[in-house]
Amino acid sequence: MATLLAAWLVPGSGHLMLGKRRRAVIFFLIIMSGVAIGGLLEGNLYRVLPNQPLTILATLGSMGMGTPYFILRFIFGYHGSVVAAGYEYGSAFILTAGLMNLLLILDVWDIVRGRKA
Repeated sequence: MATLLAAWLVPGSGHLMLGKRRRAVIFFLIIMSGVAIGGLLEGNLYRVLPNQPLTILATLGSMGMGTPYFILRFIFGYHGSVVAAGYEYGSAFILTAGLMNLLLILDVWDIVRGRKA
């Protein structure tokens, strides 16, 4: 369980704990690049909005990136800019980074359980 928690908090760290250093670095760079590109394009960092139930799913997906989500939201107060030219693309990058990290957590789970080498 500690490996899964680490994999969620810091992208790639679950693979690093399992001795898969090259994968860990590559996955970290992929997730952080997605977050950085999304931020540069001023995409939406999803949060739950009243009377909009789909924002719950989008928020959970974005939170999948782990610590970067909380740093962006609570330390930097990032939220994106609806009027930015790259807003939609940026939002897609940010959401994809979170969802990708959730898939990497499942990959760590499979390795821990012996289903994957």
